[in-house]
Amino acid sequence: MEVMRLCWTSVFLLFLLLQDGDAEDKPRKISMRIVEEPSNYGYGGNQANSGVRTLTPRVKASNVSGPVPLQQLAGRCYSKVLGNYKYKFCPFHNVTQYEQSLRWNPYSGILGVWQEWEIENNTFSSMVMPEGDDCGSKRRQVKVYFRCGNKNQVMNVTEPTTCNYMLEFKTPLVCHPHVMLVYPTLSEDLQSQWDQVEQELYEEQITQKGYNKRLRRIFEAAGYQLSQEKQEELKAAVVSQDKTKDGDFNSLQQCNAEYKKLREEVETLKEQIKTQEDRFQEADEVVLEDHAMVDYDLMDDYL
Repeated sequence: MEVMRLCWTSVFLLFLLLQDGDAEDKPRKISMRIVEEPSNYGYGGNQANSGVRTLTPRVKASNVSGPVPLQQLAGRCYSKVLGNYKYKFCPFHNVTQYEQSLRWNPYSGILGVWQEWEIENNTFSSMVMPEGDDCGSKRRQVKVYFRCGNKNQVMNVTEPTTCNYMLEFKTPLVCHPHVMLVYPTLSEDLQSQWDQVEQELYEEQITQKGYNKRLRRIFEAAGYQLSQEKQEELKAAVVSQDKTKDGDFNSLQQCNAEYKKLREEVETLKEQIKTQEDRFQEADEVVLEDHAMVDYDLMDDYL
């Protein structure tokens, strides 16, 4: 009886070996085990923890300005997943985009950096955020429109034209009918200047074109829109940043800073690769262990 049992055991083990040999050409279970794990790789929401490259804006954001109620949003960020992308809106800072993908190099980039208000009919109509990441021969930019809503949230992001985005943000802070008016936010001195311009237009001392130019200067003085000087400074900053990316440095200090940043990115990539290798190894061991347990159970049942 013992000889018969050993004989059947040998036959069964030989059968398993043959099965394993045939299975070499079949898909392995390991991939299924990996897919089932929640992945943070490349996700902007866990950027600090996953080691995703840090997004560096080419220009600095402008100072906080505009409607007083909206200024309390400064320092906060709001996210929204739409399709294959996650968008993060940080009022008075920037808008970023992260591809929700499991591939090794999902896209992440800056759509625009806060610079000024767009003003129409003497009303704050949108936040203007130009100087985003490169998009072919031009740069990405986004305009943020505020809508009345019962809570702060990003509602939608669209791309009306290539590399030009529109973000809709709902908030109870703009539900009052006068909250987006420009005039009440100005200092008494600037309000007086505006009154004077209105009077001159009424008396036909200036044309509509002259009126618009005078108002523009008032908005610039208030810090709501960029003056010509500020625009030139912005262009110079962009050129300087682009030179740095191309490896052209203005000083040894700048070169050292960029070298340090690059070295940190390399170390981060090494950590990412090591983490992924560890995950694959752990998953492989789990699957092989489960496979062995199943084989022994089958053998016991058979015998």
